[in-house]
Amino acid sequence: MHMSWFILAQIMGVFTICFEFASYQIKDQRKYLLVTSIANVFWMLMFVFIGLHTSIAVTQALIFAAAFGVLRGMVFWWIFAKESKKRKIAGRIALYISLLIALPFTIMAILKLQYKSQVIIQSLGLVTALLFIVGQYLPSKHFLRLFTFMYAVMMLLGNTPLNLGSGVWNYMGILIETAKIASVIVFYMVFVKATMHKPLVIDRLC
Repeated sequence: MHMSWFILAQIMGVFTICFEFASYQIKDQRKYLLVTSIANVFWMLMFVFIGLHTSIAVTQALIFAAAFGVLRGMVFWWIFAKESKKRKIAGRIALYISLLIALPFTIMAILKLQYKSQVIIQSLGLVTALLFIVGQYLPSKHFLRLFTFMYAVMMLLGNTPLNLGSGVWNYMGILIETAKIASVIVFYMVFVKATMHKPLVIDRLC
């Protein structure tokens, strides 16, 4: 039965990769938020099954982070459905709450780390995670993808022995973050190609 949980975790990881890659090809902010929220559902289930295979106590923080990503994405998805002052205020409140929730828990986790490499990687990971959350709120597909790229790079390093310990690799985690990086690169390859055919059109950064 334990092996079945592990296999299910890998399947959820594959679904996560597919939806994460697809999400960063989407220019419309609401559609992006919907697809990336679906990706976070599979990401959360992956950690649930990994926890059932090993120990829920080990993965519960990651389960919480993924579930929070689903909630945050759907809140922003609702807010951007209609242009209004009340929804803009609600968006700012949701953003501030997201930052306040993410910051203290991450700092406490970093302070408990044993090795310098872990402290460096997770501290930089915290900075890029905060930028990523802000990027999801900003009405700019470029800032979102820049911050996503930075965050994915740090998360990729977090799935290697530099962060996990000597000889330990989280291969599915590496594939998921690589998919995000690849998706951003593909997006800009298509974007540059399209822009070359329309030299007079300047895409705004914000």
